[in-house]
Amino acid sequence: MSTYRFLLTVVLTSVIASSAHAQEWTRFRGPNGSGIAADANIPSAPTPQDFNWKVQLPGIGHSSPTIWGNRIFLMSADPDTGLRYVLCLDTQSGKTIWQKEFAAGASHLHTKSSYASCSPAVDEVHVYVAWADDDHTQLVALNHDGEPSWRVDLGPWVSQHGFGTSPMIFEDKVIISLMQLGDERKLKDRPIGNSRLIAFDRKTGEKLWETTRDSDVAAYSVPCVYEMKDGRKVLIANSSAHGIAAHDPETGEQLWAEQVFNMRSVSSPVIAGDLILGSSGSGGGGNTVSAVDPNGGQPKLAWRLSRQASYVPTPVTFDDKVFVWYDKGIVSCLDAKTGKVLGQKRIGGNYYGSPIRVGNRLFCISEEGNLMVVSADTNLEVLGETNLGEGSESTPSISDGVMYLRTYSHLTSLGGK
Repeated sequence: MSTYRFLLTVVLTSVIASSAHAQEWTRFRGPNGSGIAADANIPSAPTPQDFNWKVQLPGIGHSSPTIWGNRIFLMSADPDTGLRYVLCLDTQSGKTIWQKEFAAGASHLHTKSSYASCSPAVDEVHVYVAWADDDHTQLVALNHDGEPSWRVDLGPWVSQHGFGTSPMIFEDKVIISLMQLGDERKLKDRPIGNSRLIAFDRKTGEKLWETTRDSDVAAYSVPCVYEMKDGRKVLIANSSAHGIAAHDPETGEQLWAEQVFNMRSVSSPVIAGDLILGSSGSGGGGNTVSAVDPNGGQPKLAWRLSRQASYVPTPVTFDDKVFVWYDKGIVSCLDAKTGKVLGQKRIGGNYYGSPIRVGNRLFCISEEGNLMVVSADTNLEVLGETNLGEGSESTPSISDGVMYLRTYSHLTSLGGK
């Protein structure tokens, strides 16, 4: 083989491998939790022919699907007994490849929560899932054929609303944020929750580090990674007790924290250029979206949105803009650097899932089960509204140009044709 042909083969192999890996949706809201996917042939106003399949799931849940290759992973649960299901489905047909059941106790839940609110994380070997009842918090690794590799019990879970956080992967680690209740007025004779950020070896389940955190109100934010201007990568973990905080991903040590929250942190951090975004709020209002600049010596608040800010839905970015999807059906377009509102539109509905961006369009499912599609620009034009036949509190996922939509007890495949 000539040197030219050898080099060409190496380059093409690298490109194909990179492209294949980029198509995976490996955690809640996809790559680094950004909620961003390349443009795809997903119709804004789909007809019945645009849907590839729809399957019923055992039980109900809010777990958003993750995808690796031709396999979809998600959780569901029996709403009465608390029995947890970990499911693997085929992307082409929706058929169940395998289903694993895990006994777990029933426990107190918020009326809008479920026993299966964790979205799996997945890598080339394992799928990682978590759940909790009052006495046990479980993190489990299964291989892609559903066989258990390791399992750790992280102790009791203390909260008002149940369990809802999800694991994430960074290099050789699977990391989970367990931010529990510490308000003695709300504990009802239970001990203060043991809040911490923990990293495990992906292959073995060995604990690599554990960082103790203060307990306030339980937080459900899933960490992401931020690259500082000097090239260092830091782990960003939002919580009600600490605000937006950065940790060394190798040791768990807190590097800095900027307390910009005065209420519960449910949404996850998002990177917007040089800034890190996070939100806090409550079901009764008082929501804020805050942007922190971590560069320049000390982290500082860059801007804050206090009107029509999201509480549960996580924002999504597009170039120099941020899109905030308010829980009560108002979408805002903001200047990412200044927080200035550039456009705003009331679209209706209530939202507990988060938007994702596919090219220049935003997709989000309402609690009422409507798939809303909005233009990702200052006009915020409603491009489509399609009822999925059942309510939803989940976030769309996309892989290889196909979108997967979780409602309470069904999973639907859309587009890509």
